[in-house]
Amino acid sequence: MPAEADTRALGQAIARRTQQGDMIALEGGLGAGKTTLARGFIQHFTGSVEEVVSPTFTLAQLYDGPVPIWHFDLYRLKDPMEVLELGLEDALTEGIVLVEWPERMGHLLPQRRLEVGLALGLQNGRQARLAGDPSWAARIKEIGSDVAR
Repeated sequence: MPAEADTRALGQAIARRTQQGDMIALEGGLGAGKTTLARGFIQHFTGSVEEVVSPTFTLAQLYDGPVPIWHFDLYRLKDPMEVLELGLEDALTEGIVLVEWPERMGHLLPQRRLEVGLALGLQNGRQARLAGDPSWAARIKEIGSDVAR
């Protein structure tokens, strides 16, 4: 993906295919585009243009929409069990969960999820990789069709 707008567009395409109870695990190093993708996702899903920032210091941010969206940034997590204190179980039951730095969840990372791997590519572009459990197979193909247009 050559630009920030394309990363936001990928977030929007994912949002169109997401439903209550879904988890999207955003993987990639610092500056890879995780928050940019989350911004596109949240703004599309809520229909709002409100500022979406990474919850690096608050660890979790809740956005109202047709289904609540929980945005977690686990970069500062010291122990995987801390994610339970942040309300992960309620978030998965009641809404949609976006998680930056999902590897910090350790054994608590659900099997049922979409993994979005982002990496910096050539000429300031980004590369994206989508993978998921069987519930995501058809949706990943649809997302790919959306962003290829």
